[in-house]
Amino acid sequence: MSNLPVNNVIENVLQYKMRGKVAYQSHLPAAIALNITFVKPYDDPNGKGYQRPVDPKRCHDFAVYLSKGEDALFTPVLLNACGNWEFTCYDKMRPNYGRLVCKGKASLMDGQHRLGGIRKYVQETNSDIAIPFLAFHALDDDEEIKLFDTINTKAKGIGPSLSKYLRRDTDDLSWVATELLTRKESPFILIGSIIGKRVKGRHITLQNLYRTLHFLFKEDQLVVLSKEEKLNIALMYFTAVKETLPTEWLDYSGHRLTHIVCMDALSIAAGNILSKHLSSNKKSIDYSSLIKSVKKLKQIDWSTTGSLRFIKGLTGSRALSQEITEIMIS
Repeated sequence: MSNLPVNNVIENVLQYKMRGKVAYQSHLPAAIALNITFVKPYDDPNGKGYQRPVDPKRCHDFAVYLSKGEDALFTPVLLNACGNWEFTCYDKMRPNYGRLVCKGKASLMDGQHRLGGIRKYVQETNSDIAIPFLAFHALDDDEEIKLFDTINTKAKGIGPSLSKYLRRDTDDLSWVATELLTRKESPFILIGSIIGKRVKGRHITLQNLYRTLHFLFKEDQLVVLSKEEKLNIALMYFTAVKETLPTEWLDYSGHRLTHIVCMDALSIAAGNILSKHLSSNKKSIDYSSLIKSVKKLKQIDWSTTGSLRFIKGLTGSRALSQEITEIMIS
């Protein structure tokens, strides 16, 4: 599995030590990377495999990502050269800079889906791409498995809320959600969390708001509004809800108004009726009329002991949104 019919050479390699282990950093063309790497599947007969089967959708998604061009940056793949690669420096005065002669394949520890997406991308575009890598000179099977386990269980992602925050300059709804959590005049200023960590009193994350805004502006005539217009509508609508139901808004433990299932229902309902409050030129919202509709929400028992205690998930949100819509347009 790890043998190569002919040696491959990688130039411009930096050799160094990481915690006593010899490692290499450089980049190589996709055609070579796909040829000199192999994967140890979890069901390998020798009992030392650990890699899960490749998810074709993830590979496809990465290939689509690469099609974006120069903005499609990605991290190095992680390899174990298994002692099959030999390093030679170019100059004895610079002993850590040189070339690698690859006499055998390297085990791919992290980057299966990146390489799978790269394979699909280069095949469909008939192009090549430089792949950065970090390779350990030689790890035994147990060291390799331990490192793979650490990477995939100990390291934590940044989370969807922080991800939306980082995209606020390129994605309208991420920007609107961020503004709703940071503006002093926002009804969410005291109950929201940008980084996604819920603490007492802050139970609505940026990801929650992003999702509910998607429901609020799902109709075609609303999707095309500018981010500033969307922010104004969201501020006006949720401020009206808070001012109409101030106790329910702040009492998370006793009322379900700001529970996610109800927030989504409120947004779905608002999305259903906003078009009815568009002005004749379809450029602005009749805010006074919408606020009057919001005041009718006092008819609903929002307590955690009432009938709303039974609603759950998106199905519950959609069912509740129908009731809210009927009340607001009555």
